[in-house]
Amino acid sequence: MDDKNKDDKNKSVTIRLAQQPEADELLGRSPLAALVGMLLDQQVPMEWAFSGPYTIARRLGSDDLDAHAIAAHDPEAFAALLSEKPAVHRYPGAMAKRVQQLCAYLVEHYGGDAAAVWADAGTGAELLARLRALPGFGEQKAQIFLALLGKRFGVRPRGWREAAGGYGPANVYRSAADITGPESLAKVRAHKQEAKAAAKAATAAATTTATAATTAATTTGKAATSGAGKRN
Repeated sequence: MDDKNKDDKNKSVTIRLAQQPEADELLGRSPLAALVGMLLDQQVPMEWAFSGPYTIARRLGSDDLDAHAIAAHDPEAFAALLSEKPAVHRYPGAMAKRVQQLCAYLVEHYGGDAAAVWADAGTGAELLARLRALPGFGEQKAQIFLALLGKRFGVRPRGWREAAGGYGPANVYRSAADITGPESLAKVRAHKQEAKAAAKAATAAATTTATAATTAATTTGKAATSGAGKRN
């Protein structure tokens, strides 16, 4: 490896997702830590999720995560490691399994190198497909991470914003990709709360409409039956 490639590999960026200096520093220099943080980002506050990789590395006695080592780790021991107080996630056992599945996939398909997932992706669509193929990454999580790569890590294959969907545009506050500090974190959290409230209202409205339709149909059916009985 020449000096330029060594410099590129060791280069880190400034990340503010965990809101903890040590955890954010790891996210900025470790592609695997960033992927694991994104994987953990569900059903817990964002800062808790993205602090997870640092906690895991520290409990493993390392300053970084290693896909080969995690994939080969005893599952019960790894689950216990994530369950230690404070736990890495609200559901440490389930997430330990997912982290190991992710690392095993990276070992099998990318030689354990998380950065290889995006290093030679020619288009945003290609990168999105690679991210969606990762264990634990659905469409939304893949799009958010694609946006994070483009906005914070400078990984910008052709068409990356379009492939990231609603998370791709600049100057929005919708996901982890848009967080640069406490203020933007608050804006993203507010957006998520608004989206959740809107979804809840839509579900309630749909339920009300369905109930009204069912009631109307039942009433009409009873009226028709009654009318037929009278004619007989």
